[in-house]
Amino acid sequence: MDTDVVIEILRGNNHVIERRRQTDDRVVTTWTVASEWYYGAAKSSAPRENREAVDDFLGTLDVLEMNAVAARRFGRLKADLELEGQRLADADLLIAAVTLARGAVLVTGNVRHYDRIEALDIEDWIRD
Repeated sequence: MDTDVVIEILRGNNHVIERRRQTDDRVVTTWTVASEWYYGAAKSSAPRENREAVDDFLGTLDVLEMNAVAARRFGRLKADLELEGQRLADADLLIAAVTLARGAVLVTGNVRHYDRIEALDIEDWIRD
């Protein structure tokens, strides 16, 4: 689950909340996404309350960590994109690499960020 999807859940987006309820699949996130949530909470106007909301939400998910397989995927993805004259933020590449290494589906509303990574399975819970 990418950062934008969690933001929609925390904002009370009923469409996204219902999609999460309807899935039979295990819903997970990556350490990169968790880091982005904590960053957002820290810079918000209510950092303590938002950090607690992030803590509570993360308590409902497994957080996938970086491993050697994901690190190799990251390196290959970044090199391949650069050879094609394209760039993707390292945070997004890390999310994609961990997702691919775990054989997971990336749930995101930022399909354009990830659609150039051919092997990556993507679901858009925000617009679909």
